[in-house]
Amino acid sequence: MVAVVETSPTPRRKLSRAERRLQLIEATISVIAENGFARTTLGEVAKRAGLSHGLANFHFESKDKLLAATLEHLSDEYRANWQAALAVAGPHPADRIAALIEADFTPAICTADRLAAWCAFWGEAQSRPMYQDVCGQNDEEYQGVLEGFCRDLLADGGYGGDAVRVARVLRVTTEGVWLDLMTLQSPYSRDEARATVLAAAAAFFPRHFGPDGRLAGT
Repeated sequence: MVAVVETSPTPRRKLSRAERRLQLIEATISVIAENGFARTTLGEVAKRAGLSHGLANFHFESKDKLLAATLEHLSDEYRANWQAALAVAGPHPADRIAALIEADFTPAICTADRLAAWCAFWGEAQSRPMYQDVCGQNDEEYQGVLEGFCRDLLADGGYGGDAVRVARVLRVTTEGVWLDLMTLQSPYSRDEARATVLAAAAAFFPRHFGPDGRLAGT
């Protein structure tokens, strides 16, 4: 008879420092979504992540540093998402604008928890200096890119209008439907939110956009 030697499962490797930080940041997003900005604490975040308060304090030292790291993560994630969308978009300025709009409603970015976290950072007066420090440069880059595409499409399509204002309307429409998705008692769907932004694009570029997106053949 051959003896059967039982072996215990291989334990999961120890998480790296970067992975622990990401675990705590994701927990922070979840806690902010549930409790709001002001009532988010290091202790609650650690509990949500399944870690000790001491470990959370080791990685971030204070709630302010944790919130700043969370905002930086959201900002960098958002930037990487729209840049990835542009990397596979067509060269026409209408294709580039369409890619930016679609990117704002990808499932990985447009989630209930992430939208709630963004709304919290936007809405809390105490977070505004932090927001400008962390997100200001990324916001300016995005706005400049969108303005450039709008300027090119206005010229290419023979449209009238000011590229800066058109880009601003598209941006604030996106931010507005994001707020709707978070604050309305019976919010409309993510697809309807996307269609609303596309309607704004169609108002400025009617030969290039319709309610379902980029029009073919232009």
